[in-house]
Amino acid sequence: MGALAAATALLGGGLYANANAASVQSDPSSSASASDPGSPSQSTPGSTSPSTPGSARPSAVVPSNSAGTGTSVSDVVDAANTFLDTLDDDQQADVLLDFTQANAVAWSNLSCGATCRVGIELSSLGDTQLAAAKAVVEAATGTGSDSGYDQISQILAADDVLGETDSSYGSGNYYLAFLGTPSTTGTWQLHFGGDQLAVNLTYKDGEVAGATPYFAGVEPVSWTDDGTTYAPLSGMHDGLVSMLEGLTDDELTEAKLSDTTTDVVLGPDDDGDFPTTKEGIAAGELTDEQQQLILDAITPWVEAADDTTAESTLSTYTSELDDTYISYSGTTALDTAGDYVRIDGPGVWIEFSVEDGVVDTSQLGYSSVYRDHDTDYGGEFSFS
Repeated sequence: MGALAAATALLGGGLYANANAASVQSDPSSSASASDPGSPSQSTPGSTSPSTPGSARPSAVVPSNSAGTGTSVSDVVDAANTFLDTLDDDQQADVLLDFTQANAVAWSNLSCGATCRVGIELSSLGDTQLAAAKAVVEAATGTGSDSGYDQISQILAADDVLGETDSSYGSGNYYLAFLGTPSTTGTWQLHFGGDQLAVNLTYKDGEVAGATPYFAGVEPVSWTDDGTTYAPLSGMHDGLVSMLEGLTDDELTEAKLSDTTTDVVLGPDDDGDFPTTKEGIAAGELTDEQQQLILDAITPWVEAADDTTAESTLSTYTSELDDTYISYSGTTALDTAGDYVRIDGPGVWIEFSVEDGVVDTSQLGYSSVYRDHDTDYGGEFSFS
């Protein structure tokens, strides 16, 4: 079975292939058993920058009760309860956890399994349980191509590609938890991820209170399966390249960081460490066309959340665009290890890093993180 087919089966079907690929859809009720988890690797996270949390701004709670096209937060809750009904008591205890800071920040982009994550591992679930788990993630995330659920499915498929070489990787090594009780009242979080992925969607009184942190990485950056080429982060990469290509030579000089960056700055365990001073060039100095390129670059990250939340959040970031800064180090082609781009606004924080591969050092990998200065984890915790 190809890597994409394996990941699709693991999530119970319903995959929508990317823009570079032919459309692939399967029956949401179909599924296959996950691969066995492997042992953790020994890589280390990137460095941090001294900082304090960003300045206060109005809450980005989305007053829409929407989560995905044609669905609502109540549909996410229904999907969560359906999943829970497939589990025995011990499994439910692994999934239903308290919404504490310690549990919320337990995510990583390393293949460290349960030592750095909470929840139930997908490889431990049966077919019906896997299909129900998939339904939760799909209901809560966006419907776009190369974003939302499509991107999540492809990232898991990329892990299966790595798993062919290194058994510590694979789409079975992902974890799902509900922090707090899924409900249209109260506060809870959908917490899903594994190596190269972290989804943290926080709900408060039936509304989306925060869609970050969202970590998306991939190695290899592209691969071919049954004659179709997949590149889960191509939209993110290409949007940033276009954004930088839109700058003049003088603007590129102003936007270039003085220090090189070899990894994302605000990865796992770096919560709240936003730099105190924004670096680069402010969007307010740029033309309307250049500003649109910045918004286009932001969009794939925002679209990780459900469609209505994404639209509302992008509207907020548009209103804050004049005070949003873009910066980079390395080259603007984003095709060499050490190339790096950052977008830092009153709310939005996006990083994209090009790195040498971990499993195959002759290949490149991408790491990216999307945060919000005020609404990470729904704004429920203080990291100052």
